[in-house]
Amino acid sequence: MSMPAHRYAIYLAPAEPFRTFGSQWLGRDADTGAARPMPPDMTPPPADWVKAPAHYGLHATLKPPFRLADGTDGPMLDAAARDFARGRETFDTPLALRALRTFIAWCLDDGGSRAMHALADACVLAFERFRAPPTTDELARRKPERLTPDERRMLNAWGYPYVFDTFIFHITLTGMLDAANEAAALACLSATGGKLLETPLHVDGISVFVQPRRGDDFIVARHYGFDGSTTDGAGAAYLQA
Repeated sequence: MSMPAHRYAIYLAPAEPFRTFGSQWLGRDADTGAARPMPPDMTPPPADWVKAPAHYGLHATLKPPFRLADGTDGPMLDAAARDFARGRETFDTPLALRALRTFIAWCLDDGGSRAMHALADACVLAFERFRAPPTTDELARRKPERLTPDERRMLNAWGYPYVFDTFIFHITLTGMLDAANEAAALACLSATGGKLLETPLHVDGISVFVQPRRGDDFIVARHYGFDGSTTDGAGAAYLQA
């Protein structure tokens, strides 16, 4: 029997062309865990800009990282993800580059998408039985004293401040930046990846990412297409018996 990963997460792994550019920008391919450098004709961002998001891999959060609850395991999560994804409707949504809580991200262009919000809400509910209760330290790392009352309510109920009414879809491209670096990162991303935003994001599946051991970078375990297809990543073994 295989060992469980330290943590699992339900993410949206952006489709092309966002996946390639975003992985190169972060310098790491979440599917393989290998380095993914920028092309020779493009200057990579400063390492401190991307260190934090590179740790999690290019993604948008649907169900944030969790330890498996007692009575659940990787194969059960795999089966649930297959059932959840199969038969869902694909959709497209435009993105925009924005500053969000002092970091830079691709966000929904119109500020909201019913289809995206419905997908995120459904993920929070469908995979809740797999989430072990957070420890006191895990809750403290969310800095509840800095959250709004609604965000604290979500943190206490769901282990994460930004779900349901407080959910904001975003694909994180930098860590926390001061004002000068925030402006520089916005300008750099606009210059190097601005044309990507002429194409809407195509949403046709969800993904399970894993953190094999405490402190490890997150890697893809498996992508689940709404058409019933699956594609394994480097962490697929953590979904197997």
